[in-house]
Formats: sequence, structure tokens, C-alpha cells
Amino acid sequence: MATNNILEMRDITKTFPGVKALEDVNLQVKEGEIHALMGENGAGKSTLMKVLSGVYPHGSYTGDILYKGNVCEFKDITNSEKLGIVIIHQELALIPQLSIAENIFLGNEQVKRGVINWNDTIVKTKELLKTVGLNESPNTLISSIGVGKQQLVEIAKALSKEVKLLILDEPTAALNEEDSENLLNLLLAFKKKGITSIMISHKLNEITKVADSITILRDGKTIETLDMVKDNINEDRIIKGMVGRDLTQRYPVREPKIGETILEVKNWNVYHETQDRKVIDDVNMYIRKGEIVGIAGLMGAGRTELAMSLFGKSYGKRISGETLLNGKPVQMNTINQAIDQGLAYVTEDRKHYGLILMDDIKRNITLTGLNKISRNTVVNANQEIIEAERFRTKLNIKTPSILQKTGNLSGGNQQKVVLSKWIFSEPEVLILDEPTRGIDVGAKYEIYTIINQLAMEGKGVLIISSELPELLGMCDRMYVMSEGRFTGEVTREEASQEKLMKYMTKSRG
Repeated sequence: MATNNILEMRDITKTFPGVKALEDVNLQVKEGEIHALMGENGAGKSTLMKVLSGVYPHGSYTGDILYKGNVCEFKDITNSEKLGIVIIHQELALIPQLSIAENIFLGNEQVKRGVINWNDTIVKTKELLKTVGLNESPNTLISSIGVGKQQLVEIAKALSKEVKLLILDEPTAALNEEDSENLLNLLLAFKKKGITSIMISHKLNEITKVADSITILRDGKTIETLDMVKDNINEDRIIKGMVGRDLTQRYPVREPKIGETILEVKNWNVYHETQDRKVIDDVNMYIRKGEIVGIAGLMGAGRTELAMSLFGKSYGKRISGETLLNGKPVQMNTINQAIDQGLAYVTEDRKHYGLILMDDIKRNITLTGLNKISRNTVVNANQEIIEAERFRTKLNIKTPSILQKTGNLSGGNQQKVVLSKWIFSEPEVLILDEPTRGIDVGAKYEIYTIINQLAMEGKGVLIISSELPELLGMCDRMYVMSEGRFTGEVTREEASQEKLMKYMTKSRG
């Protein structure tokens, strides 16, 4: 029987040691559509796409892949790319020291008589950059462009391989609203050209905007496939499919009990590490005990730079200003000093800076407080297990064992390990940089509950987030940044997305 499906995955089962990641999963994607793949962290979305693209080769799973009606047995990613199936992973695979042109044609070099033809390479790169709407020179180094532009380079690279089926794993996770909007519009333009896309995302508003169909996975199984138009699907309906229940409250309720000022920052200035440019300009702020404070701002506003410069001056140079803890001036010139003074910083990039992915959960959790479980510099192994188990239970880390490699956990559970690590250091003030990036609705709720609990215990919490609804739903008070300065301060009661956006786009003028 004829079908307009470009792809069918039938009864796909994939097992890792101790874990069945996929069990009899079925997926059907129509030619020329944007098909969303949704589910909580650990549901099996990325695993399924790695099976499809040959990252997990034929023989490492059971079931069949049919592409354009033919059974495919991909041995590696090169096999799938030859047929026009291209995957862009959440962690971008670009080489920072190479140019845009070199990255786009890496492994696919434009060669004449065994020598790279740079003229061809540059001309084709310009055409591809124009297609994705990126106004950069092909010779620009990847290290000198932001994440949003890097994402477009990845898509240009996919187009250079004559993509027919484009797979995007969390393509807008690290992007601001403007870059996300541009990327979604690009996918819609590709759709008009007949390119099929499969998109993994946790951002419900984006999915409802561009997707034609949605397949929902839960615990490694296919739950349902929804037709966005026919079934008249809204966000609440998608959430119900993902978590198996109605999630009426996206943000847990909290009655704030706000006390004395715990951290105060006065006249804080920071210069760029390599350029003679001021990235933080005369910032003044305070956080009180039991208070959740937010920082809103577009990408490049200086939010992360501010957080890292406060946390033991781990970013920037020529840093000036004053920090006071409980009313007393303190020196936090190194990360160790900052931790000793009661500061903790949960980085936005948990995989590179927050965790040792090759090490087990137990070791990752206890890293910041080894002195608490050691005597004469020898770690008490029993005590380490007790503490790690305590956090596994307290933060509901879903894992068969605390001896599991941290790299094998889902994004939401990895984030819980990072939070455990810093809570174990018993901080007074927690700085959380994009604490729910790349995390699904159900896991977000659990992390919000943990944040609320920390505030109820009298900690000061500072949240940096690109998701305005998250700041509005969680914070008692918000600072807004633009171009390295604070341009506004609003309370929860007076805040709105419109007001925050107005301050976020305020230039130095």
C-alpha cells in the first residue's frame, strides 16, 4: 500500500547495561512535515534519533528502519548522511579554532585533483550562509561567534550534505527569543522547499507554533502521535501525554518568608578577559534570606559574566566593586574563597563545567565538600555513600545506583546531581544559571520545588533564566540587564513579560 511516509521506525528496542532505553518504539514521519518528538528527560528521544542516524549502529538495537520505503541498516553516521539524513546534536560539533567555511565542509571537502579548492569552498559557503540568513564572512572563526550563529552554521553544514531529513535535538535550548524565532522561521522555509524535519524540544510554545505532528515518548515507549491541526492540540494536552497526568500548576506555590539582606554587591565593574571592553558596568544588587531573585536579559547582556565574576572572580579582569555578606565586606578572589564564604554557582553548561561525566554520581555529589567526609585527607567511603544516597532520595535522582556514570543520566537527572553537589557545600547564597535549560516540564517542576525548599530554609537564591515565564513564576523580585548594566528592577506583583522585555531591550542611548 502506498504511503507518503519518508520514515518509519518499527518496534525499535535499545538496551544499555541495566537500562532499557527504548522498548518497541514506533515512529512514522510524513514527507515534507515538521515532526516533533517530545517526552520527559530520559524518555528515549535522543536515543531514538541516534539509532536513526547510525550513531548507534545496526546490530546494537532490534527493530527496523524504513527510509523512503527501503529497509536501512546504518553502520555509522556517514551511511545515513549519504541518504540525506542529517542530525544536529544538542552539543554542537563545531571546531572553535577553524573558520565557518572549514567547519561546514569538514569531512566533505571541496577537492580538485586531491587538493582543496578554496575558491569553491568560499563561494558555496557564502550561498549556504545566505540560505540560513547568517551575515558573516566564511573566514570568521567559530570561536568569535555566539551560540545562535553557531547553530545556523550547523544547519548550513547539514544543507551542504543535501539534507532530505533534518533532525534537530533541542535546537533552541541555548538560544535567546530572537534567535529561536529566526531558527523556527528557517525550519518553516525549509518545509516549503520539501525538507522534512524532526525536532526534539521541551519548549511547548515553539512546538505548537511549527509542528505538524507530535510523537510523545514516555519511559522508552511510544505513547501517541498527535496531528496538530486535526486533533486541535494545545500545550496542556501535550503535557498530559508527556507526564501521564494533568499538570495544572507549572510552578509550585510558595509563601515567601523574606529576612535580612544576605548578599550585597556595590559598584561592580568587570572587563572582558581578552578585549579592553567593560562587560559589567556599575552593577548594584542585593539578595535577602529566603528570597528568590531573578536576572532577565537577552543573550550577551552580561548575566553569566556577572555571576561568574562574583563567584571567585572566575570570569573577567580588572574587577572592581564591593561584596558584603551579612553586612560585612568579604574577599572572594578565588573559587575556594567564594565557596568558603557560602557562595555556590550552578553553571549553565552542566556537561562541561558542572559535572565529571566519566565519574559516578556519588563522586560528583560529594566533590564540593570532601573535607566533610574526610579525615587526614582520606575520604571515608561509607560516609560518601551515605551522603550520596541522601541526595539521591531527597532530590529524586532517577538512577539504578549512585555508582552509575553521571554521563549516562538524562539531562534533568544530571541537573539534580549538579544541584546536589552545591547543596552539599551548604551555601548561604545559590546562583543558578539557566537551571532548567534542556529539561522537560515534569523535571522542571521537581527542580522548582527544590529551589523553593532552599528558599524556605533561608538561603538566598539568584536565578538567571532566558525563559521569562520561569522568572515570573518563580521569583520574588527581578533585575533586568542590558549591555552589562541593570536597566530595571521589578517585584513579582508589578512584573510582566512586556515590562521585562522593555527593560531588556533598553540600550545605553
